[in-house]
Amino acid sequence: MKKIIIMTFMLAIATIAVKAQDAAKPADPPLTISGSVDAYYKYDFSGHNNIPTSFASDNNSFSIGMIDLALKKKVGKASFVGEASFGPRSDQSLPVPANHIQNLYVSYDVSPSFNLTGGYMGTFIGYEVISPVGNFNYSTSYLFTNGPFQNAGVKATFTFSDKASLMVGAFNDQWNVYTAAHNIGAFGAQLFLAPAKGWTAYINLLTSNNSTITSGTVVDLTTAYQITDAFKLGLNAADYSASKGAGTGGYSGLALYPQIAVSSDVTLGLRGEYFKTKTGTYTAFGPAAGSSVTAFTLTAAIKSGPLTLIPELRLDGNNKLAGSAFTNSSGVITKSASQFVLAAVYAF
Repeated sequence: MKKIIIMTFMLAIATIAVKAQDAAKPADPPLTISGSVDAYYKYDFSGHNNIPTSFASDNNSFSIGMIDLALKKKVGKASFVGEASFGPRSDQSLPVPANHIQNLYVSYDVSPSFNLTGGYMGTFIGYEVISPVGNFNYSTSYLFTNGPFQNAGVKATFTFSDKASLMVGAFNDQWNVYTAAHNIGAFGAQLFLAPAKGWTAYINLLTSNNSTITSGTVVDLTTAYQITDAFKLGLNAADYSASKGAGTGGYSGLALYPQIAVSSDVTLGLRGEYFKTKTGTYTAFGPAAGSSVTAFTLTAAIKSGPLTLIPELRLDGNNKLAGSAFTNSSGVITKSASQFVLAAVYAF
């Protein structure tokens, strides 16, 4: 009986010790889930879908965008991001719509100032992104539509201070692919600068050389400055030159994004864009080679908690009738196009 009491006492002590050890060990951070859903109504004044930029391609219809789900977790120095999406906007943004993968990568902090990341990632090029939560305008720019959406590869980021960092990376030889067409043949770099409070700038480079149309060199500047509490100004400028293997051509463009908050729940913004295609065999989504388009998009963002209503009026004009991508209600080529959009975006 004495032995049983001693063994029971020792077992109780061991149990208490294990529980104390578990209590002292910090719990892993929770898995973070975020995302969005969006829907819209669009009417093109020609009576048919007419402006060749990405997404919101239905006309005179109550339509869905996509549901976007992102999972994130970081334990110690290691982290991962997995993002899946479903819906027409998702299908138009992915190389293999049935896979539904927008982002899938792992990351490791080698030191507080040096990070390594590898996998399939949303591109570092440009001002606008695929998810409507990341954009002020619901419709997208010509620069966004013609640039990369995603890049698969590995990148290293060196953080010098809170005002400067440098990313360099090796990527698959094509944009927007889960696997390389030929090899890991692209090089990318991004210099981040914060010259003043509220002002950020990214200078980006992506270059590759093969026989595909997503081969060549993109040089891109993306910057935003919160000038006052109410007024923000963004800018995106880019130049793309197709590689010799893909044929000559490319595009260049500039987009300005002034925004002003008229109240805590309502912000007005104007996107003014100039986009020009270079002569050559490469053809961008938009005007024909050697012509240009000027587009103005007036947008309001009306917030109610996580829900944002986005009414938007867009006017596009081509400089040449012969190179225009627009047609009127009779299907005849015209130099201008216009559309109205009312979208609802819920972020969580």
